[in-house]
Amino acid sequence: MNELMSQAVELMIAGMGFVFAFLVVLVLATVLMSRIITRFAPPEPATPAKTPRAQPQQAQVDPDTAEAIRKAIAQFRARHKK
Repeated sequence: MNELMSQAVELMIAGMGFVFAFLVVLVLATVLMSRIITRFAPPEPATPAKTPRAQPQQAQVDPDTAEAIRKAIAQFRARHKK
């Protein structure tokens, strides 16, 4: 039983070591790729677009449509009254 536990601990340490090594390699590869990309294509500075602000416009709804909307809302509220 003691030998089985020691093998289990060794296997666990080996597995965790491989995962740690893989993560280190992954981070190094990501950093290397980032440096290569910024060298050949440096990022453009982030400047806000200078667009004029649009003034909110009032939507024109004809009276028939407005009345239909009012009736639909009243009908919905009447059906779903709690």
